[in-house]
Amino acid sequence: MMLTIDVLMPAAGSEYGAAAEAILGDYRAAFARRGMTLCPRPWDLGPDDGDAALALFAWGYHLDVLRWEAMLAAWPAHKPLFNAPALLASNTRKTYLAELEAGGIPIVPSWFGRADAASVPAAFDHFGADELVIKPQVSGGSYRTVRVGRSDPVRPLDDAIIQPFVPAVSGEGELSFLYVAGEFSHAVRKVAAEGDFRIQPQFGGIFSRFDPDADQRGLADRVVAALPEPALYTRVDLLRLANGSLALMELEVIEPDLYPHLEPELPGRLADALIDALVKTRDDMSANLTTP
Repeated sequence: MMLTIDVLMPAAGSEYGAAAEAILGDYRAAFARRGMTLCPRPWDLGPDDGDAALALFAWGYHLDVLRWEAMLAAWPAHKPLFNAPALLASNTRKTYLAELEAGGIPIVPSWFGRADAASVPAAFDHFGADELVIKPQVSGGSYRTVRVGRSDPVRPLDDAIIQPFVPAVSGEGELSFLYVAGEFSHAVRKVAAEGDFRIQPQFGGIFSRFDPDADQRGLADRVVAALPEPALYTRVDLLRLANGSLALMELEVIEPDLYPHLEPELPGRLADALIDALVKTRDDMSANLTTP
């Protein structure tokens, strides 16, 4: 008997739809070999009647964040969602970076609040930087992300993150570490095109596999260990600061690209981990039902 796995996808009509469908195709065969059928489901429609759901392709949730948060809050407890609704909710706003920093994880220096004609000049002085990157706290794919110099005009933005521009994005690059069920899978280097600061392919970014050293793996492992609860899939993005130290740029447990084109075994690992997670979930539910 095949299990049905609802996969949360971009909302109907979304510009992200075609790309998400194409990458989902990389997973279908591996899941089918393990007795699971992947059924696309626009994320804004909420849960369907599958045996479980994956949020892995809920691209575009940042464009309707209130509906996204309401959907997670209302997700039925008997319907397994991976990653778990509470974990997805905690990762939605990038203020989670401040919480990780308070717990000892080094992050790219960040200021959280409104970006405007008063706060941006203050941020330049605070960071001692000649260029800043300003982006929304809820974002994806460099949405509304800008790089500004001291003399550039600033469009006001509520709920922003202001960070110093880190030149390593077009040098060593952003270093991504992919984990399945807490276990390291592979690492990917993402380098921005010359003159740009965005690493996404649509902006000319180049992706390649690399073998991380002990320091890189060590920090990535610490970040995963700092999650408030275990995750089925995780992506950790690190960036090297001007002083040579590594810092967390982003921790993604909602809808990260896991780069299966660079690691052909990734879909099978994810499918195996999902089966294990479903077995554990059902065992836990059975134990709760039989506990007096």
